[in-house]
Amino acid sequence: MKSLSTLLLATSVLATSVLVSSSLQAKEVSGVQLDDSVQLDGQTLILNGAGVRSKFFIDLYVGSLYVPTALDSAQAVIDAPSAAVRLNITSGMITADKMKDAITQGFDDATDGNTTPIAAKIEQFMGLFSAEIVEGDQFTLLADKATGVTAYKNGQAQATIAGEDFRQALLKIWLGEQPAQDSLKEAMLGE
Repeated sequence: MKSLSTLLLATSVLATSVLVSSSLQAKEVSGVQLDDSVQLDGQTLILNGAGVRSKFFIDLYVGSLYVPTALDSAQAVIDAPSAAVRLNITSGMITADKMKDAITQGFDDATDGNTTPIAAKIEQFMGLFSAEIVEGDQFTLLADKATGVTAYKNGQAQATIAGEDFRQALLKIWLGEQPAQDSLKEAMLGE
């Protein structure tokens, strides 16, 4: 009897530890392990959702959205005090020039073709993509109402670009009316 109760207790402990460890594991999307939360500029942001940006049936990157608390609408993310978009590059087909072209198109779509008010900020932002981009690179774009957009490449802060108009336009590249990809927007919003 004692060995049966010991066995039941051990089975219960094992089952509990499996459940706890599986709930602590980060989410995986297209082979990329995503953090459940990130610590950026002294604040903790949680994973809201993530998906894949693909073109011509090729996965280009995994895009993930981190926010202070779970949000389910693009407007709520834009209105939040801070949010971060993380891009994990999964294709060697992405080059610095292709990234610049995609971001230029993204800002054009996000501003309904009126990039003039933020043109200098876009130009400054493009400088972040002058170095070679390789599969496995990670870009994190912290969009904070107080400071602007701070860009990180592979965990290293690159630059901060101030301005609420720029911050909103950047977020709208993935979450606006004409996002980079509708399915990625839905995935980032947890839909």
